[in-house]
This record gives sequence, structure tokens and C-alpha cells, in this order.
Amino acid sequence: MDAKKKQMIVSALCKHFSLDSAPFVGGAGESDVKTLYANVFKASGKEVSAQNNEEVLKWLEYAEGLPANSKDCFPSLEKLNGELAVKSVLLGNGLTPSAADVAVFAALHSSVLGLSDTDKEKIPHVVRWMNYIQIREGLSALFGPLSVKLPQFDFEVSKTVVKVDANASAKKAAESAKPVEKSEAQPSTKKTDTEEPKKKATKEKEAKKEKKKPAETEPANKEVELSVSLLNIQVGLIRKAWKHPSADSLLVEEIDVGEGKVRQVVSGLAKFCSPDDLTNRLVALITNVKPGKLRDVMSEGLVLCASSEDHSVVEPLLPPAGAKPGERVSFSGVEGKPEDVLNPKKKQLEKITPHLYTDESGVATYKGIPFMTSAGPCTSSIPKATIK
Repeated sequence: MDAKKKQMIVSALCKHFSLDSAPFVGGAGESDVKTLYANVFKASGKEVSAQNNEEVLKWLEYAEGLPANSKDCFPSLEKLNGELAVKSVLLGNGLTPSAADVAVFAALHSSVLGLSDTDKEKIPHVVRWMNYIQIREGLSALFGPLSVKLPQFDFEVSKTVVKVDANASAKKAAESAKPVEKSEAQPSTKKTDTEEPKKKATKEKEAKKEKKKPAETEPANKEVELSVSLLNIQVGLIRKAWKHPSADSLLVEEIDVGEGKVRQVVSGLAKFCSPDDLTNRLVALITNVKPGKLRDVMSEGLVLCASSEDHSVVEPLLPPAGAKPGERVSFSGVEGKPEDVLNPKKKQLEKITPHLYTDESGVATYKGIPFMTSAGPCTSSIPKATIK
């Protein structure tokens, strides 16, 4: 490994540990990567278990052994892609990358940067991981941004189909109403001793038909209820986070959504990340849920999180750098105004969330349509995850 790449690894490690890189970069070319890491780590004052340190050293050895050019490095990238297919980061809890992630990112950056779009498509998990690390660790300024080609969608056909279905449902509902009007327009003119029982039977039939009408027009209304447009999803910036005073599984956050004051939100994230992990982090927040207390602490929103299939890894969705607190997340081709406040009795949120998930690249979607902000889509380091 050349001196320049070692210097880049040291610079990335110093940024990870919030250290000035100047004292370490000068003689970087004369030492191996493990020694450089040991010097930076010692200066950080951090503590780590022997097992974790051993894992970090293995990845540092891997980073130092990587070939210099993109072509020779590609077989190593394919192997790494397979490993990242089942986890979010090399070491860590899925939300906080480790020193190993930062060092390997620095070692691979130039090689991945030199790949064609076709080759990048062959290693989607590596590209997803590198995009997450550059955003989470703020390494774009140090290395230059790694461009990530996100999936493209054409929504025109989908929009037209929805319109036709709605008209068809309305037409069907209108036709089904005609027999009822006809039966009402034909009163009995023959009076007999059994007139009263017949009138009663007729009224019962008419009542049954009237009850059927709402059921026949329900599909058109149901489509509106299930639209993600009912949710007011906004970009939020967590200003402060702390542990819930009476629930070990909960955290409390103060989130800025551009209202001139922060919202207090309670989230079930304590098992997956620390308050420090969340502070100054962008999130996607549903702001029109009904406010209520969770274990005696008021909550005024819902932080949308991605979860792995076995729920062992959970993390908040990450809006891109440049997204503004308070801006509403949009979905191309989906129109409609959000509810002022979601009605818990209608179970609107429960009907919509099954359609929220991340794709193979970790892009957050509603029925395959990306969560879009002015700066790009919201993402997660967890591909094919559920979102709630």
C-alpha cells in the first residue's frame, strides 16, 4: 500500500475519533496500517474489548492487502459484497460504523470511484455500504463524493391505471344503485288483509339493499384511505436525545422540523442506538400522528425506522445531506393532502405501513416509489427492510 493511501486511512480514522490528523499523517508512509491505527486509537482515549480489537485488526489487514487499481481489486469487492448482503456495516450495531468500516472505506474509495456504472451494479451492497459510510461519517469532503446511481421509476402508467380503476368502481356503484331506485318507485296498489305484513317485508328488503350500497362503493374510498399522502412525513433534525426516565427500551428526542420550536418524540430505539448516535442526525418524522404519552412522557411524532427481517437491526431512515428540516417528503405520482391529525380508530397508519420498505439499494420506498426530498431520496443501510 502506498504512502498516500495510508495517509487517507489515517485522516479518516482521525475524523472518526474526532482528532486532528496533522500529528499522525506526516510519517504515515513509514508504518503499517495496524500501527497507524494503534497510534490514533491510543490518542483518542477510547476503550475497546480484546475481541472487538481483534476484529478491527483483521479488517485493517484486509484493507492493507487490497490491490491498488479497480480492475485487480474487483474480485475482493465481489467477496465483500457477499458479506455485506447480510449485514449493514462491517462491525457495529448497524447504526454506528466502527473504525474498521472507516479504514476499509478509505482503502476502497479510489477503487470503487474508478468502476463503471455496470460494475457498480454488480456490487450493490458494497455501493450501498460506502454511500452510508460517506454520509454517516461525513467523509465526502475529505475524499470527494462517491456518486451512487439510484433506481429510476416511471410513474405515468401507474397513475393512469389508478384513475381508470377509480372510474370503474364509481360506475359500478352507480349501476348497482338503479335496481334499488326502481323497487322504490313501484309501491303496491292492491289492498288486502295482508297489506301490513307485505309492507313490512318490503321495508326489510329495501333496508338490506341500502346497507349494500356503502359496501359496493367502498373500494373507491379504500384506495384514498391507503394512500401515503395521508401521512405528513417531514425531514427532522434531532437536536437532543436522552434515555426515557422509566422505560429501558425507549429514548426521548427533541426534533426540529422547522416550526420555530422542537417537538418531543419518544422512540423505541434504546436497544439499537445510544442518544449520542442520534444527536444532530436527520430523520424522517411523521408529524400528524395524534400526540400522546408513552410511559408518562409526551410524544408528538413518529420516527420512521428500517428494520431487518429478524428485527435484530433497527435504524432511523436517513434523509440525504442537504435536506432541510421541515420539508415534506414526497412520492412521485402520489397526490393528496395529509390529514391534520391521523385518526387512530381508522387504523390509517396500520394500513399504510405494510407498503413501506427499502429496496435492494437501501432506498426507502412506498410501493416502490422513493421517499424524496429536495436533496434526494431517504435511505437506510439495511436493504429489503420493513419500515415502521
